[in-house]
Amino acid sequence: MSESTNPQAGLEITAWRNFCERITALGERILEDDFPNHPEDRPEGIAHLADQVSCWLGWVIGHSDTTAPFFHRSNDLVTQWGGPNQDNSYHHARIDPKRRYRIRGHMHSCEDFALTLRAGFMHMEVWGTKAAITASEHGIQKGQAFELLLGGDGSDPDWIQIPDEVQIVSLREYYLDWEVDEPAIFTIECLDDVPVPGRLQAQTVATQLDEAITQIERSMLFWKDYMRDGRAEGVDNQFAPTLKLAKGLSVARYSFCFWTLEPDEALILESDVPDARYWGLQLYSTAWYEQVDPVHRITSINQKQAHIDADGRLRAVLAPRDPGVANWLDSGERSHGLLTYRWFWPKSDPTPSTRVVKLDEVAGLMPSDAPRVDPDTRRQEIRQRKEHLAWRFHT
Repeated sequence: MSESTNPQAGLEITAWRNFCERITALGERILEDDFPNHPEDRPEGIAHLADQVSCWLGWVIGHSDTTAPFFHRSNDLVTQWGGPNQDNSYHHARIDPKRRYRIRGHMHSCEDFALTLRAGFMHMEVWGTKAAITASEHGIQKGQAFELLLGGDGSDPDWIQIPDEVQIVSLREYYLDWEVDEPAIFTIECLDDVPVPGRLQAQTVATQLDEAITQIERSMLFWKDYMRDGRAEGVDNQFAPTLKLAKGLSVARYSFCFWTLEPDEALILESDVPDARYWGLQLYSTAWYEQVDPVHRITSINQKQAHIDADGRLRAVLAPRDPGVANWLDSGERSHGLLTYRWFWPKSDPTPSTRVVKLDEVAGLMPSDAPRVDPDTRRQEIRQRKEHLAWRFHT
């Protein structure tokens, strides 16, 4: 039965067909030459596209009501975009600057959080962080309960004003010890009296579906270009100059090293330790800017996990096989990728250097007093990381 003769066809059905057609076209689009088109990248690309569908449909359809917001978890182990930090959990909720909100929760094993008020996500046409606070700045410590009040006209004590451009409140939870323990709990509620909404209308559904597919398209295209341009501006196997996003979190610093290695090679990083409240190393795919398998492999190291040598220097090794040394980052059976050095709330910036060596030379190039890591110890390290992730992302 055609749409013209189907009595059930309407605006919402037309919108759904359009959504499906644009998703199909996007699946074909990622096979073109300006996307990563190595045969090993394409299965990950289709999986990444499916993740984006899940992420942005969930955000737009399920989290659109600013009068009854709920936190949406993304950039977790499933729905990734824009290079998520393995030491963070991310939660987002829609808010209206004209309304008042209360965020309550309990830190449990969370060591800090950054709350940001945003005009939009980075891949959107309008984006930017308009305000930011942290748990530590408000005296909220690990294991404590807390309450934050947002909105109002600024005349109420202890209320955090919401700038006019803001549409989203985001939370980045920080887990540095990777303990096997309960993660933080956050709730958000609108404190204004609001009318009960009526039934869902066709125009609302059509608008939401259009927003969702637009978000998916923008995410896929924006981050592809972001990675391509970032690599073109630097030299493989070397760290680029420090990056600070003009409209991002003002305390955030990054340096990118796009790497390319042969199966018998390793990349040794050596650096001074940044004077910063937080720092860490992370591995990402150059194809889709996703974390390289954080569950079965060690692909991130933060300041509490890293071994610092007796001379006060940080040395880390990126390699396809375990070289039996501290601070190994597993390349995940990849010949190329992105190594990101990030440090937040800095008082000083590090100056990392790198060199490519033969994998079987790595152990001999470490300081004589540097620890060696045997296979049993490494397996235990990975097991503990898995146990922590099971807690952090439990339902």
